[in-house]
Amino acid sequence: MANSPQAKKRARQIERRTAVNKARRSRIRTFLRKVEEAIATGDQAAATAALRLAQPELMRGVTKGVVHKNTAARKISRLSARVKALGA
Repeated sequence: MANSPQAKKRARQIERRTAVNKARRSRIRTFLRKVEEAIATGDQAAATAALRLAQPELMRGVTKGVVHKNTAARKISRLSARVKALGA
């Protein structure tokens, strides 16, 4: 357990930051799930719309340090390929 005042403060800050990051990560997963569900139904228009909403959310996660840049790029790439395949 933290003993010094500085360590106690850092523990409080980490607690708040963890809550924010958790909410942000959850929000990103929700957007990704919506894309997955649209792909599962086979509706390309809905999947494209969901992907358009998910992309900025994922990249926002990158700028906030919740998701790594390459991870976000990989997810977007794979999802867009799957959405594109619906049309074929």
